[in-house]
Amino acid sequence: MAPFPSSSLCIVLPVLNEASAIEATLRSLAPLRQRGACVVVVDGGSQDDTQALARPHADAVIQAPRGRAAQMNAGAALGWGEVLLFLHADTWLPERADVPLLQSLDRGHVWGRFDVRIAGRPWMLAVVAAMMNLRSRCTGIATGDQAIFMRREAYTQVGGFALQPLMEDIDMSRRLRALGAPACLRERVITSGRRWEQRGVWRTIVLMWRLRWRYWRGESAHTLAQEYR
Repeated sequence: MAPFPSSSLCIVLPVLNEASAIEATLRSLAPLRQRGACVVVVDGGSQDDTQALARPHADAVIQAPRGRAAQMNAGAALGWGEVLLFLHADTWLPERADVPLLQSLDRGHVWGRFDVRIAGRPWMLAVVAAMMNLRSRCTGIATGDQAIFMRREAYTQVGGFALQPLMEDIDMSRRLRALGAPACLRERVITSGRRWEQRGVWRTIVLMWRLRWRYWRGESAHTLAQEYR
């Protein structure tokens, strides 16, 4: 199988009211763009300057119905790139993220994710990140904070992201796992700890575990999303 050129990588960022963080995130992707990756920002109806701030630093800024799954599907629908990477607006990739990513696909994986480090003051965030990475290795399930990537053909084969308001990353992982085990890259993305800091670290841990347990037991993501918010 021939190696992927860097130009085959398309990074899709779903955003909503991210004016405070979007420029820094997109600037961090400049080295990848210089090596040929394209960056697509998909806005879900921001009421701030997110779109205007993003345009100078992205290859495309488009709008889609609000909802991370719908926005990511809209970005993928542009048809750019043989490899898709879905990145949260408050998550930073390693500067040379494309190298281990494409190498893992060359070795036969069809999808994967990065290890994660959570930036923030509470010391427990390091424990949370370590547990996320370990759980992902054991279960073959990835979360959006870990920058999930996949071959476009795998994305197409599983039908894209399910249009649900929560757990779309868990659902996608389940379906991708049927195609093969994920590449669990040890290179780390850095994601903001604001969610944990705003709600409280322990409260957020308990909430997320409870919601995931109920989801695994078959409860609707729409019902769970109401409690999450």
